[in-house]
Amino acid sequence: THTHTHAQKHTVMAARLANELARVMIGGGVALAVGAGVYNNVLYNVEPGHRAIIFDQLRGGIQDEVKQEGTHFLIPFVQKPVFYDVRAQPQPISVVTPSKDLQNISLTLRILYRPVETQLPQLYKKYNTDYAERVLPSIGNEVLKSVVAQYDASELITQRESVSLEVRESLNKRANRFGIVLEDISITHLTFGREFTAAVEMKQVAAQDAERARFVVEKAEQEKLANVILAEGDAKAGELISQALEEHGKGLIELRKIEASMDIAKTLSTSPRVAYLPAGKGLLMNLSV
Repeated sequence: THTHTHAQKHTVMAARLANELARVMIGGGVALAVGAGVYNNVLYNVEPGHRAIIFDQLRGGIQDEVKQEGTHFLIPFVQKPVFYDVRAQPQPISVVTPSKDLQNISLTLRILYRPVETQLPQLYKKYNTDYAERVLPSIGNEVLKSVVAQYDASELITQRESVSLEVRESLNKRANRFGIVLEDISITHLTFGREFTAAVEMKQVAAQDAERARFVVEKAEQEKLANVILAEGDAKAGELISQALEEHGKGLIELRKIEASMDIAKTLSTSPRVAYLPAGKGLLMNLSV
C-alpha cells in the first residue's frame, strides 16, 4: 500500500510538471509569433531597380522622401510603402490619323520610358502607380496627330527621319512635364490607306513604263546615229574611190583584182581538198599575166 501511494505521488508531480512546461512553451511560441509579425511589419525591402515612397496616415498621406534600394523601417499600421520600377520599360502607342493631303496614316511608336525619381510622390498623387498607361497614350496620340497633319503622305516616306525627329522632340517636352523620361522613341510601323497604296503602285508602274520607253527611244536614237555614221563612212569611201579613179584611171581596179586573185590562189593552194589549180583565166578574174 505504501509503495502504491508513493507511485501515485510521482505520477501527480509528473503531470503538474508537464502542464507547466506546456504552458511555458505555448506562451513562448505566441510571443515568438507576435515578435515575428511585428518584425515583418516594421521592416520592408526595396528591390534593385525600384524605389519606394511612404504613405503615412498620421502625416497627411504620401511623404516627399523617396526611399532607395535596401531595407528600411516603418511604423506598423500607420505607414505603408508604395513601390515603383524605375528601370526603362517599353510602351507601344498606335494611332490612325489623316495626313496633310487627307490620307489615312497608321503609325505605331515604341517608347522606352522611366519615371523621374524625385517626382515619384507627385506622380502617385496625380496618377497612382499606373501613370504610364494614363499619360503616355494620351500625349502620344496628341503629338502624332499634330506632326502627321503637317506632312503629305508621300512626304512621310521621303522625310521619315525629319518626322521621327519632330515626334521625338515634341514627346520628350510633353513627357518631362509629367515627370517621365523617354529613353528612346522609334517609329516601328507606318502604313497608308488602300487608296494611297494603290496610287503609289500605279505611279511606280507608270515610272517603270516611262523608264522602259526612254530606254527604247535612246536605243533607237543610238541605232539611227550609228546608221548615219555608217552611211557617212560609205559615202566618204565612195567619194575617195571615185577620186582615185579620176586620178589614176583603171589602175586601182586592176590592183584590187590582183590582190583578190592572190588571196583566192593562196586559199586554194593550202586547202587539202584541192589537188590542182584549174587552167584558164577564170580563176584569176580574166587578168592578163
